[in-house]
Amino acid sequence: MLNPTFSSLSAPDSVTAKKRYQAEACVAKHTGDRTEQQDRAAVFAHPSRKGTLMAVLADGMGGHSGGAMAAEQVILKARQNFEAFAPASESAPDLLRGIVDEAHIVIKLTRFTSEQDPHSTAVVFMMQPDRADWAHCGDSRFYHFRAGALVTRSVDHSLVEELVRKGRLDAEGALRHPNRNVLLSCLGSEREPRVDVGHASPLVGGDAFLLCSDGLWAYITEAEMGQILANQSPRDAASMLIELARQRARGGGDNISLAVVKLVEVPPKVQNGFPVLSA
Repeated sequence: MLNPTFSSLSAPDSVTAKKRYQAEACVAKHTGDRTEQQDRAAVFAHPSRKGTLMAVLADGMGGHSGGAMAAEQVILKARQNFEAFAPASESAPDLLRGIVDEAHIVIKLTRFTSEQDPHSTAVVFMMQPDRADWAHCGDSRFYHFRAGALVTRSVDHSLVEELVRKGRLDAEGALRHPNRNVLLSCLGSEREPRVDVGHASPLVGGDAFLLCSDGLWAYITEAEMGQILANQSPRDAASMLIELARQRARGGGDNISLAVVKLVEVPPKVQNGFPVLSA
């Protein structure tokens, strides 16, 4: 069984409400019990805007490696649009919606030029010094935790989530439902993708953000996620979450991918025994 792969990033300090913060981030993937990894995830800092970073995750679907290709298009479009982002001319929600919509078009066009049937979910997250924004389509999830407690999570665009919303199914039953993988919206389909957006402001030290595919969230409760993220570094948290999901999958696990971003307060610098104020 392949070991999980990790990549980490530490964004430059930013100043928010007279305090200095540093964003620590980690991306991790595991093939699970599948023969191919069709999930993709990445995190990158903006090339010129200090304290601004993006995390993106995509769970690809489709035969003959079509899913991997679709997920890769989400990552490529996210990086391309993020690097060109200028807040004076484009809002964060518009940027995130544009990434999902444009990736959908590229994936959809691929269906006409190959024998593949590529589709993908998408979760895109951007942190700036004073706020965080996110967008998603499909059943890959976004979570925001503060001090270990859940602040918000995305709502899946899936059949079972719709049944839960209507009161015809509970959350536990949704995990075992035979149609739990049926999506109502995704990238690459004939329909325009549904893109839900959200934001958080102001941010505080200890805020933790998790993007993950269903290969992770299907096996771990929100309470468990919150405690692990609150008490561990992003890399250690990612390792623990993957290990827990693998144990509970019992040989039947899907691809796992996740991105963790955690806002850490930076202690004030000290000169001659006195703290140096940042702003």
